[in-house]
Amino acid sequence: MVGNLNHIIDQVVKDKGIDRDVLVSALESAVLSAANKKFRNTRDLEAHFNEEIGEVEVFEFVTVVDEVVDSYKEIDLGEARGIDPDVEVDDSLGMMLDAGSFSRIAAQTAKQVIIQKVREAEREGVYNEFKDRVGEIVNGIVRRYERGDLIVDLGRAEALLPNREQAPRENYRQSDRVRAYISEVKMSAKGPQIILSRTHPGLLISLFSSEVPEVAEGIVEIKAAVREPGSRAKIAVVSHDIDVDPVGACVGMRGSRVQNVVTELRGERIDIIPWTPDPARFACAALAPADVSRVYIDDDGQSMEIIVPDDQLSLAIGKKGQNVRLAAKLIGWKIDIKSETNAQEEEQAENPPETVEKDDIVEENSVAEKPDQLAPEPIEDNNEVVAEEPIPDKTED
Repeated sequence: MVGNLNHIIDQVVKDKGIDRDVLVSALESAVLSAANKKFRNTRDLEAHFNEEIGEVEVFEFVTVVDEVVDSYKEIDLGEARGIDPDVEVDDSLGMMLDAGSFSRIAAQTAKQVIIQKVREAEREGVYNEFKDRVGEIVNGIVRRYERGDLIVDLGRAEALLPNREQAPRENYRQSDRVRAYISEVKMSAKGPQIILSRTHPGLLISLFSSEVPEVAEGIVEIKAAVREPGSRAKIAVVSHDIDVDPVGACVGMRGSRVQNVVTELRGERIDIIPWTPDPARFACAALAPADVSRVYIDDDGQSMEIIVPDDQLSLAIGKKGQNVRLAAKLIGWKIDIKSETNAQEEEQAENPPETVEKDDIVEENSVAEKPDQLAPEPIEDNNEVVAEEPIPDKTED
C-alpha cells in the first residue's frame, strides 16, 4: 500500500518502545480489516507481512469444485488449474490480491486500526514496565492539578499523586520536580494508572536505602517504620554485623545521612531506634527520649502498661499524644502510659489498707468506771478457799 514498510516499522518500534511482532500483527490486522470492508466480508481473506519486500500481502482463498455455487468462495476446476496445474477438487487455492485497489475509506480504516493497536501496545508496555516497580522512588515533573490531585510526568507515562497521599504543608507548582513512592499500579479502562504517594512509610525506607549504603547492602535492616507525614516519624533498625552500629550508620557523620532524608521530607523529624526482640525493651526505646520506670506486659492482649516518672509523663506522651501513638504503631502493641503517682493511687484504690471495727478493739488493762462494784476475788490455797480477814481498826485503848 505504501511501499517498503520496514523502515516505518523500525522507527515506530524505536520511538514508542513497542515490540516489533506486536506492530506487525497490528498492521496485518489493519490491512485485513480494510480488505474485508472493501469486499463487504464476502470473501475468505488473509493478510501476511512480507519481510523481504516490506509489504502486507492480502490473499483470497477459494475452494476448488466441479460446479460453482458461491462464486466468492468457490472456483471451477478448469479455472483453478490455469492458476495452479497441480490443484485438485476440494483443495484450497490462495490468490494474492492487489492491495492498491483498496479505496480511501478502507485505507482510513486501516489507519485507525493501526493507531488503536499502537495505543494498546503502548499501554501494555507501560503497565508491564511499572507493575514490577511498586515500592520504588521515581522522579517526575508536575504537569497540572486536577481537583486537588497532581498529575506527574514520569517520561513514558503520567502518574497520579492524589490529594490524600500528599504530605501536609507541601505545595507544588507546574514544572516543579517531585520525588514520590510508587504505591500502586493498576490497569483501568483508560490504560495503566500509576498511583504515587508522599505519605507512605515505604518512602521513608526507600530514602534511607538510597542514603545509607549499609541499608542498601543488607547489613543494616529497617524492621519497621511509621510516620505522621510532615511532622514526625520513627524507624526501628537492627544490624546483622556486630561491628556496625545500626543507629550510627543511619545518622551518618555529623547527622549528614539522616539530614538528607529530613530535607527531602520537608523537615519531618525522624527518630532512629535500635530494634530488639524483647517487647519491653523495644517499647522503652520507642518512647525515647522519655525515661521509663516499669513495664507491665499482657502477652495475651498484646498490650503493656508503662510507668514513667512524673516529670517524664508529658515527654513520653508527646504533643497531642504523638510520641506514644507512633511508638504503639512501631511495636504493634497497645500502650497505656501512667505516671508513678497515678500508678500508686490506683494501686491503693485497688488494694485498700485493712481496717479494724470498734467492737473488735480490746483495751489492755481496762478498769471499770466504778471499781467498788467489783467483788474481791477469792484466794485459793491448797484447794481451799480462804476469805480475807478484815483489817482491824486502830483505836485508842
